[in-house]
Amino acid sequence: MSNNDFAFGKKNFVLIACAVALIIIGFVLMSGGGSRDESFNPEIFSPRRIVIAPIVTMVGFLGVVVGILKKGKECNRETENTTEE
Repeated sequence: MSNNDFAFGKKNFVLIACAVALIIIGFVLMSGGGSRDESFNPEIFSPRRIVIAPIVTMVGFLGVVVGILKKGKECNRETENTTEE
């Protein structure tokens, strides 16, 4: 199987993997203990959970989109070769 058989290049896979790691980190930052039945836990409204974690997660989702849409140098060479023929 040659490299031309893949839809994405190595750079695309690395970008997507890093973006998925950011998404996982964002969800881990959002998780944590909740309120118990007997008492209210104000930690559920911490800046880490309501500001930082959603931003990290959204950056991760945008990174996946960039990783999918980014064209590699291999793709540019192939399109140049097909237009010259």
